[in-house]
Amino acid sequence: MAAQKNVQEEVKQNQYQGEEEEQDEKMFEGDRSRWYTDTVLNAELADYAPVKGCMVIRPYGYALWENIKDALDGMIKETGHQNAYFPLLIPESFMTKEAQHVEGFAPECAVVTHGGGKKLEEPLFIRPTSETIINFMFAKWVQSWRDLPLLINQWANVVRWEMRTRLFLRTAEFLWQEGHTAHATEVEAEEEARKMLEVYRSLAEDWLALPVITGEKTDRERFAGAVRTYCIEAMMRDGKALQAGTSHFLGQNFAKAFDIKFQSQAGELEYAWQTSWGVSTRLIGAVVLGHGDDKGLVLPPRIAPIQVVIVPIYKTDEEKALVLGRCNEIFAELKKAGIRVHLDDRDNCTPGFKFNHWELRGVPLRLNIGPRDVAGNVVEIARRDTSEKIRGVAQAGLVNELTGLLSAVQKNIFDKALAFRQSKTVKAASYDELKKILSESNVFVECHWDGSSEDEGKIKEETKATIRAIPFAFEPVQGTCMYTGKPTTRRVIFARSY
Repeated sequence: MAAQKNVQEEVKQNQYQGEEEEQDEKMFEGDRSRWYTDTVLNAELADYAPVKGCMVIRPYGYALWENIKDALDGMIKETGHQNAYFPLLIPESFMTKEAQHVEGFAPECAVVTHGGGKKLEEPLFIRPTSETIINFMFAKWVQSWRDLPLLINQWANVVRWEMRTRLFLRTAEFLWQEGHTAHATEVEAEEEARKMLEVYRSLAEDWLALPVITGEKTDRERFAGAVRTYCIEAMMRDGKALQAGTSHFLGQNFAKAFDIKFQSQAGELEYAWQTSWGVSTRLIGAVVLGHGDDKGLVLPPRIAPIQVVIVPIYKTDEEKALVLGRCNEIFAELKKAGIRVHLDDRDNCTPGFKFNHWELRGVPLRLNIGPRDVAGNVVEIARRDTSEKIRGVAQAGLVNELTGLLSAVQKNIFDKALAFRQSKTVKAASYDELKKILSESNVFVECHWDGSSEDEGKIKEETKATIRAIPFAFEPVQGTCMYTGKPTTRRVIFARSY
């Protein structure tokens, strides 16, 4: 066993040398530099793979991803998109057709040069994203305005050879969905990009209980090959920002590169207007960092793999038979009602161990049932989000009680995250003020901005903060750029990020 443990530790050290564990960072109160990684590992969401920079998503983590995926997939289909699948391997010639795109992804690309024991005539890129190969197919499928709009979504894996990695947040391979669309007009494509960003906002806020800022990226931060990039930005519990999703208005850049033309209603040959958009398993990291506490995960009920866990409490064999009989009745009742429920009937663990086990995994509600509860036809309910214990809840009407509590927990987790973000958002009128604020803590800094991409780069070098978004919610207000001193009405959010 000792040898096995040493091998596992060696894999962790060798394969994830780049994992960013800033030892001076305090996740919450106290020194919590390894809190995130420890929580992901101990809650059994994922584990390190023997391939550098990659991870294994464990069943509990994958169940969490499936719940997120199913929610988003339904919303994507409701907006008229269809799922398809495209090859993992992309010819090198495809990647070089759109200059900005290949330049943006070149450092992250993995390339296959040999296959079948022979050197390939043309190297094949493992997809970092699928714009090129999908647009090659779009050029075949789009001939007339009647073929538009073309609304395609793909659930897939991608590979980006990241130098510095962290479980879920940044790995060499990850799971995601990527939407790709083609339209007859610029207006339609712009509306599509904004519509899908709203879908992402709804997913983040209504399902993941993460309040997000929606807005546009600056030219420096936009997607390679896009005309405009829109984003949702969430604040994590350490005050840093996390980009939780992006939607891109691509203009006609890829259409011209791949010759996606159609005959318009007027009989003219025109290039299509396009979008692409995506979210990934990074959302799991967002949930962990956005809601977790010292005990571990705090999962919003709408996406939690287990919404209610039942823990029987007994001492004697007679009590065991009595309590487990009642627990099985309640389990069947809750399952029939559509609640994701688990009965922890392990004999080799104490109730206290089970309490800690399920708190670490973020299960929203726990039912504690002992002999006295059985005699009184009641249960005790423990809330993960507030640590509150509700005693003497009647078994009759338990489904309605739990359904109401799950909704209350979902809302409370969101409200808490929103209040936290509001408390950690400050304004800066000058660059000296921004630097002072960021030197003291990680926060969102709101300020007027009229600087250049070069100015952004200098600020990032000096403060490690970037412009996370030009928020849609910010109305134009006359002011002075905190960096250049020029008059401007544009306001942005600066923050350090993952």
